[in-house]
Amino acid sequence: MRVWRICLRRYGIFDGDGARRYGGRWNHAGTSIVYTSGSLSLAALELFVHVDIDIAPTRLVAIAADIPEELETEIVDIGKLPKNWRTYPAPEALKNLGTAWAARRTTAILAVPSVVIPEEHNYLLNPRHPEFSQIRVQEPIPFRFDPRMWK
Repeated sequence: MRVWRICLRRYGIFDGDGARRYGGRWNHAGTSIVYTSGSLSLAALELFVHVDIDIAPTRLVAIAADIPEELETEIVDIGKLPKNWRTYPAPEALKNLGTAWAARRTTAILAVPSVVIPEEHNYLLNPRHPEFSQIRVQEPIPFRFDPRMWK
């Protein structure tokens, strides 16, 4: 399976440091998680919802990572999430879920529904899991949003 991440080049390291420092929808600060998406287009949308046109970054890169089929993926059942799971800021229940998954280290990958497109998945990668080293991160490629996105 191939997953994608879009970020500024300087944040292209798959170490989960940003999530560890600041937390995210699926983790509390202090827990390292690498956030990725199931497609490049979903990765773009996931970033786009956080970008202000006045500060839209121009030096973005897209980074693919290939996950071997043998690696088990834990899947979050959307039907078991709280009704407010798509709200912003993220409910504590989601942060608790992802943080507990990372601490258990049962799998290196957690599939979670996208808030932007719930029928698609984002994939959380646990850099502390022993099988994380089997994930092959590819070289970054330049990425730019089409200026029409801000019409």
